[in-house]
Amino acid sequence: MRVLLTSTSYPASAEDWQGRFIANMAKALAQREDVSLALWAPPGDLPEKTVAATTQADNNFLERLSKQGGIAHLLRTRKAMALGIAMELLFRQRRALRKNKPDVAHINWLQNALPLWATTTPALITVLGTDFALLRLLGMKLALRSVLRQRRVILAPNAEWMANELERSFGDLAEVRPIPFGVDNPWFEVVRPPSPANRPRWLAVTRLTRNKIGDLFSWGEGLFGENRQLHLFGPMQEQVSIPDWVKYHGPTHPAELLHDWFPRATGLITLSRHDEGRPQVMLEAMAAGLPVIASDLPAHRNLITHGQNGWIAPTPDALVEALIRLEDSGANQCLGTSARRWVKERIGNWDDCAERYVQAYRDLLESA
Repeated sequence: MRVLLTSTSYPASAEDWQGRFIANMAKALAQREDVSLALWAPPGDLPEKTVAATTQADNNFLERLSKQGGIAHLLRTRKAMALGIAMELLFRQRRALRKNKPDVAHINWLQNALPLWATTTPALITVLGTDFALLRLLGMKLALRSVLRQRRVILAPNAEWMANELERSFGDLAEVRPIPFGVDNPWFEVVRPPSPANRPRWLAVTRLTRNKIGDLFSWGEGLFGENRQLHLFGPMQEQVSIPDWVKYHGPTHPAELLHDWFPRATGLITLSRHDEGRPQVMLEAMAAGLPVIASDLPAHRNLITHGQNGWIAPTPDALVEALIRLEDSGANQCLGTSARRWVKERIGNWDDCAERYVQAYRDLLESA
């Protein structure tokens, strides 16, 4: 099958945090014998047997877009500027679609489906949590419906909790089939020694925006310091004031977390209020046997069964209880083992994810 995979995010190098899951997705698809993969995405190291579907002008455009935080970030924060960029983005993707003539278009993010207008190419559209904010933009839902009705479509949210809203909005035009992303095998191989009781190290790995930080700084005041450390990683995408008790390390990349931080950490914390889909860093932490404390969001409850494979903290008191409970070495190891088992059984690795996508491609072609 000739598959065109499109994304507006892709890592420029092994140390780049942006679009890492797209690189993993592309690698797993490209190594299959039944897929011929072309990739339209920002420039970076392509997996073996993958054809670049971008021109040099596309590469220059996508590099600038990545440095500006991506199209979804611009649509949320700089709407006037984003409109012109969005139109150019759609034009460039449409041209790639016409040039490559794929059997199936695999589109990442709903808004990137708009270039399919006036074509009949079957499409699998990956839906992430940020798509739901974009659906609230004036005219976006109507525009997408006009595109979907022209072809056979599978909408593939990466978490089950998104399915109901997608069914209400597009279920008469498209099949909604949740397909979770995979997890790289090395995360399952992380070995964590018992957590030291005298100086716990908690990690927060996130883009720095007010919604992504959520209640972390306000609830964490007085709980963290030298004796109980909070290490924060991620790019600054909004001007967020970081308290002096937070140890901020700037952007990171998977290899650094995998080798330097996850093995020595007590756990991962996210108190996000963002439109989360299924946070990949949470899956990776759980696969590494790292307990996760998370805010009470549908995306987090989709991963965590409270007290069994993670901890939901809807209030400041609940956060305090979680920290105390999970700083006990035995409880920490028990919860981490349960989290790793859950990810292995319910999510699997990227090869498992690729198999789910390829089955969806086959179904699209058969029904088309």
